[in-house]
Formats: sequence, structure tokens, C-alpha cells
Amino acid sequence: MKEWFLGLSVMEHIYLWLGVAATLFLIIQIILMCFSSFGGDVDIDGDGDIDVDTDSGVSIFTVKSVTAFFAVGSWAGLLTCALTEGKMQWISLLFAVIAGAAAMAVVVVLIRAVLKLQCNGAVQTDKLIGQRATVYVSIPPLRGGRGKITLNAQGRFLEVDAMTDSEEKLAVDEPVEIIATENECAVVKKAQNIKENENV
Repeated sequence: MKEWFLGLSVMEHIYLWLGVAATLFLIIQIILMCFSSFGGDVDIDGDGDIDVDTDSGVSIFTVKSVTAFFAVGSWAGLLTCALTEGKMQWISLLFAVIAGAAAMAVVVVLIRAVLKLQCNGAVQTDKLIGQRATVYVSIPPLRGGRGKITLNAQGRFLEVDAMTDSEEKLAVDEPVEIIATENECAVVKKAQNIKENENV
């Protein structure tokens, strides 16, 4: 084992450590999903969020999908390097990208299917006031558009359209509180800001 490890090329070391880190992170995410309402996924745009949404509102580039890309892609690259004895590293990189992209697509499809199953039925948004939630798709400031939040309420996991009166954009994974509802859309505010105001 030691001889195998010491015999790895630089590219193989990159694949190995990236694969280990991404796999461990993916396992942690799965555990958190099982024991909490951790469902928010990170989007990235100019300030650290990626907002590429599918027609179902599920972001393509999320924490889970990107982690799956690196986890599967890294192991595929390492395996390809081993099979080619490290002589065709560009092929291993190609296989890594293809395998990673396939894993990302599978994760997005699964998340979309789960959300459709969990979000069927009418949501009584007026009964959500006062509930804590997590931003799933970033929310533009000053009601400049709608984002999405996720929460556990009414006996199930919910994904709800949301907007804010805040002067700052509410980023993905931001903890928020629902302060009002309008036209089946939740109006939210940063949960930490509310706590600060209560302590003043």
C-alpha cells in the first residue's frame, strides 16, 4: 500500500485527495439531510452564488451536485490513470469530467424528483408566518424578484417562492424568518437581523 501511494504521480495524488475530500463532504451532506432540514444548496454568481435554475426551480450548480461532480470525477480519473499506467493523463481528465458531469446530472434529477414528491398539494402560506426557513435560491433585494426558501412545515418539506424588503440580497443557505405572505409568496427577513432587533 505504501509503495503504491509513493508511486502515484502528481495527477494521481490530486485525484486521490480531491476524491477523498469530496466523498467525505458528500457523506456529511447525506447525513445532515437525513437528520435535519438541510436542503438548501449553494448557487454561485458574481458574489459567490451560482444561479442557474432548471424549469423546476432546482439549481444545476448546487453544493450536492458540485460535490458529486468532484467525488465521482476524481475517482474516475484515478481509475483511468491506473488502467493506463499514468501514460495518458489527458484521457483520465476527459473521463473524470464526463463521469463528474454524469453524477451532477443524476443528483439534479433526483433532487427535482424528491422536491416534486414532497411539494405536491396546496401550501397554506398564511400559516407559515413566523416560521424559520433556509434560502434555497438567492432572493433579490427590495422585492426585485423572487427566490426560493425551504423549510419543514405542515408536516412535510416545503419549497416556497420568497421575496424580501431587505436592501441586501439574501444568499443561498441564509437563515431567514417568514414575516408575511403575499400572493402565495413568502416575505422574509434575515433571521439574525430579527434576533439583533429583539435584543436592542
